[in-house]
Amino acid sequence: MIEMWDEIFAEMNPEISELLADNDGNNALELMHRELDKVWEECYRCLIPGGILCINTGDATRTIDKKFQMYSNHSRILQYCVSLGFQNLPNILWRKPTNSPTKFMGSGMLPPGAYVTLEHEHILVLRKGGKRLFKSREEKQNRRESAFFWEERNEWFSDIWMGLKGTGQLLSSGKTRERSGAFPLELAYRLINMFSVKGDTVLDPFLGTGTTLLAAVISERNSIGYEIDPGLSRVIRERIQSAPTLSRTLVEKRLQEHQEFVNKRQNPLKYRNHFYHVAVVSRQETDLIFRIIREIRTQDDFVFQVEYSDR
Repeated sequence: MIEMWDEIFAEMNPEISELLADNDGNNALELMHRELDKVWEECYRCLIPGGILCINTGDATRTIDKKFQMYSNHSRILQYCVSLGFQNLPNILWRKPTNSPTKFMGSGMLPPGAYVTLEHEHILVLRKGGKRLFKSREEKQNRRESAFFWEERNEWFSDIWMGLKGTGQLLSSGKTRERSGAFPLELAYRLINMFSVKGDTVLDPFLGTGTTLLAAVISERNSIGYEIDPGLSRVIRERIQSAPTLSRTLVEKRLQEHQEFVNKRQNPLKYRNHFYHVAVVSRQETDLIFRIIREIRTQDDFVFQVEYSDR
């Protein structure tokens, strides 16, 4: 129900534009979501047992026929995903920073015509089936190497995320720029590290500017993405080529922040990480290891092969 998506939805189902022209926002919203339902069905089909689906979505406000209201996307998506068989896990509210003095909607200081501003988006977290199992020795070792630091766990697994700033679009085409819904790299990077292990394949059905693909590459995951707007192809290629530099920067940042955390601890920590020789809180962090990207090779227009350092 954000106007920049109207044209794309109308191409999928012309009845949507007819309903909007007739000022029928609620039924237009339902038909839009029926198009998105097809995506969630495919996600359910593709996921392995115990696999996780994360959906970053915002609710929308819109005035139709001089009537202002909110359209609740997150609840409609959640309802349908549960009907498919997904288990709804605790969700995340991404509190988006905003300092705009004109952010308030409605009649300012006069009741009751002012409206609450939407300053957050939802990150729905859904699982296909029960907990994922890691049975073999190799699977268990890979899981240990995919761990995160104790203090990262405490921050990442909070239900409210703050401080993640929006990302620049890096787009030159006006129409393409209008249609991009990019989010911060760290948002995708966190989710991938929270809910997958190294070597997993991350599917992104809304590739956009390639943020999720880039986060997966940096995290030593495979990734497949789909995008219907060919105008974004150049940006995707350019962002993937930036992965080696970003990989080193992110790894150094995580290690530095962990060392700062250790330095602030008053009591000595019991365990040490085997690779970085830094103190850690738990035994589960002792095998944690990051491999930075050494090289990215382009196999054809949209296939990339990534080589990682063995250190």
